Amino acid sequence: MTTATAPKPEAGPLLRVVLDLGPLVVYFLAYSLTGKNIFAATGIFMAATIAAMLFSRIRFGWISAMQWFSSAMVLVLGGLTLWLHEDWFIKIKPTIYYLMVSGILWFGLWTGKPTLKLALGSAYPGLDERGWMLLSRNWAVFFIVMAIANEAVWRNFSTSAWLGYKLWGAIPATMIFAVANMPMLLKHGLGETQAEAIADAPPTE
Repeated sequence: MTTATAPKPEAGPLLRVVLDLGPLVVYFLAYSLTGKNIFAATGIFMAATIAAMLFSRIRFGWISAMQWFSSAMVLVLGGLTLWLHEDWFIKIKPTIYYLMVSGILWFGLWTGKPTLKLALGSAYPGLDERGWMLLSRNWAVFFIVMAIANEAVWRNFSTSAWLGYKLWGAIPATMIFAVANMPMLLKHGLGETQAEAIADAPPTE
């Protein structure tokens, strides 16, 4: 007699947004409250990232692969920022993240096995294979554009402007792009209820 495995509990759309974006909001506030000290703010950002991971582990019993990946980059590049006292390490984190994820998506497209499906399959019930390929392509292109944008901003503007861009530019752009994909997703089998949830909690860096 076999015992059915209980499904892993999942965060709702709002809580997913808080876990993904909460550390970034804390980063922005810490920078403002520490007199625009990027190094102090980076340390607080790292602590907030660890807190979000611990919350996921305690509340849901697991940490998603995307959260592991993004958090590891924050801790490694944030650690280098503090150790070497060079703020460009943390500033290139989004660029590296975007390019690596885009590369993984392109590899999946090249092999005919969309890797996005492996990471987000349960979040897109009913989506057919053509839909997965199109969604993977769209996000792969979008992440390249976002990598270029991050490089342009941090290399040509102040740290304050860069943090403002991340909070008020990159996040809204990601949400708008996620919503823009909804008609295609619905056309390829995604239910309207799931589409609304996805629009509320798009993938972020």
